[in-house]
Amino acid sequence: MANLTRFTPRDDVFDDLFRGFFMRPIRLDSGPEVQIKMDVKEDDKAYIVHAEIPGVKKDDIQVSIDGNQVSISAEVKNEKEVKEGEKVLRSERYYGKVSRSFSLGGDVDEAAAQAKYEDGVLLLTLPKKAVTKAKRLEIR
Repeated sequence: MANLTRFTPRDDVFDDLFRGFFMRPIRLDSGPEVQIKMDVKEDDKAYIVHAEIPGVKKDDIQVSIDGNQVSISAEVKNEKEVKEGEKVLRSERYYGKVSRSFSLGGDVDEAAAQAKYEDGVLLLTLPKKAVTKAKRLEIR
């Protein structure tokens, strides 16, 4: 004999209609999405960060260091206009701000940190802060 199950039309119709609707991201094609892609390496003396930030001027990049917390942000500006005669065939403009924050395993020596931006890649050299040993107090 076959198993019988109860059918409720409103449940199945709405489940099928809205399945995944609210979970899928909707993206309007307003221009290329700029992201900061990074590689973080560590040696005995420093952390080395390579961050790709293409199409950004070095004056529009900010790096802040607070202990072991590093934040990189950049303001993206792009205007491009293609003209033929008097008609504008295509116009692409986008503005925005991108940022990325991450924590490192140890504190960074902010005074000795260095940053270099070349060919769309930001290179951060973040020396590790010397670990101070706990001071033992004499009890008198």
